[in-house]
Amino acid sequence: MNNKSSDTRNLLVTLTLSMLIIMFWQYYVEAPQRKAQMLAQQARANAQVQIKHEQEKEEAQLPQTREQWLAQSPRVLINSSNLHGSVALKGLRFDDLTLARYHEALNPNSPEVVLFSPAGMVGGYFAAFGWTSDDVALKLPGDDTLWSADGKELTPEHPVTFSWKNPDGVVFRARVALDDKYMFTVAQSVEAKSPLTLHSYGYINRVFDTKTYPGTGIMHEGPLGVFDGTLNETAYKKLAGGSEQTFDTPSGGWLGISDKYWLAAIIPPNEPFNSHFSYYTSKGRDHFQTDYLSQPQTQSTIHFFAGAKELAVLDAYAAQYQIPLFDRAVDFGMFYFLTKPIFLTLNYFHKLVGNFGIAILLLTVIIKLIMFPLAHTSFRSMHQMKTLQPKINDIRERTKDDKIKMNQEIMELYKREKINPASGCLPIFIQIPVFFALYKVLYVTIEMRHAPFYGWIHDLSAADPTNLFTLFGLINWSPPSFLHLGVWPLVMCATMVIQQHQSPPPPDPAQAKMMKMLPFIFLFVFSSMPAGLVIYWCWSNTFTILQQWYIMTAHKKSQAQK
Repeated sequence: MNNKSSDTRNLLVTLTLSMLIIMFWQYYVEAPQRKAQMLAQQARANAQVQIKHEQEKEEAQLPQTREQWLAQSPRVLINSSNLHGSVALKGLRFDDLTLARYHEALNPNSPEVVLFSPAGMVGGYFAAFGWTSDDVALKLPGDDTLWSADGKELTPEHPVTFSWKNPDGVVFRARVALDDKYMFTVAQSVEAKSPLTLHSYGYINRVFDTKTYPGTGIMHEGPLGVFDGTLNETAYKKLAGGSEQTFDTPSGGWLGISDKYWLAAIIPPNEPFNSHFSYYTSKGRDHFQTDYLSQPQTQSTIHFFAGAKELAVLDAYAAQYQIPLFDRAVDFGMFYFLTKPIFLTLNYFHKLVGNFGIAILLLTVIIKLIMFPLAHTSFRSMHQMKTLQPKINDIRERTKDDKIKMNQEIMELYKREKINPASGCLPIFIQIPVFFALYKVLYVTIEMRHAPFYGWIHDLSAADPTNLFTLFGLINWSPPSFLHLGVWPLVMCATMVIQQHQSPPPPDPAQAKMMKMLPFIFLFVFSSMPAGLVIYWCWSNTFTILQQWYIMTAHKKSQAQK
């Protein structure tokens, strides 16, 4: 009994001491820690609020409009028939450029296309040129340097010379000239009492949001250049992923950043230079840069292109300044040997008739005439297959339980009649590269942008704006994009159906059903294609129908004479 009382007393003492220890720990250890954590959290919250307020205050103090950003530096105006803008005297930056002959929309009163913008803006895009040296004591012009100019406006008739003198009396000059298109010539020089070892440089820097950029497999947009006779293209996302690149060029080349229709490119002197494609982030924004560095020198003359990728202009510059592969700034793709000639042909016809849509129709006629002998052989073979269709059906019926025997007998029939069943597909296979080449031309060439046809087609490079599901504008509603069926895609579908009725069906019933569905599949696929491409396909089908009718009529006459 005493032992039990002793055990009970010990248990109570143990529990009491444990409770006291727990209470002591909670009150003197955990409570202060929790209080300190709460205070730290509150302090962090207050700090975050303060930082947010400071950021908002800083952003509120930043310029809010393009005009306010441009007002951050004194400027020399740029004025020509093709370019409008200004050069910032602070840092000697080309950061304000619009294209005078190109507008954001079809309306000629819409804003001019903006190419360059100041660095601090969301769409900052600019170019700069200068000097670097291994001598850290030498004061060189930089981003904050305020240059002086001997003129207020840069025009094709009036170049401007910019100058700056450092504290040691070294004078840096840059004479900038502009031609009547898109090429600047920047002649830099340095005057010093003692010899200096300097390297000239130039760079193009762009703020570009890769998160919202969908990208495209049709063409290249982003950094590119020609080094040692080879075109190098680097996608924005690849560069942002860590694929920075450096190139050493023995002589000749260029580098820049390309858009679908626009290009900014530096053409260094025809001498060895080093170039670099790089990426970095600043204030939460993605920056992409292409730059070059020269060999040691104190005088340098570079050319700087900023404008529309007009092929005739690019070719002329390539010849004038010996710029290798400058026309490759237009992404003609893997069928370059077809795409460029097709464009040149279209451009020639456009000069004759004044309309790219008519030029496409004339090009189609030429392609069809060139392919006529092959098409004649193909159509004759298809007509022969059509006459054999009853015999083929008989073989299928007799051997429907033995597929191997069926195919063997059909092939033997083809051999006896000297018919190649694949010959009917040959013109289509030949036409596919032409089709893709024309698609490239319509999609990437600036000459096709906003090029009108007739009627409701005001832009051959855009999809047909009419829609069956709005009764072609009678019903005021916006159907989903997959329900966009314009007039020209419907005409194209109709021509494909007519063409199919002229041709014998494929021997395989499953293939025949698939072929019957093909015009309607193409209808939806082509509804979002450039209108110029659909017009080409419609006219090509129409021409094919006429060719088939002519060949079939001639064949019937020859059979009747026999």
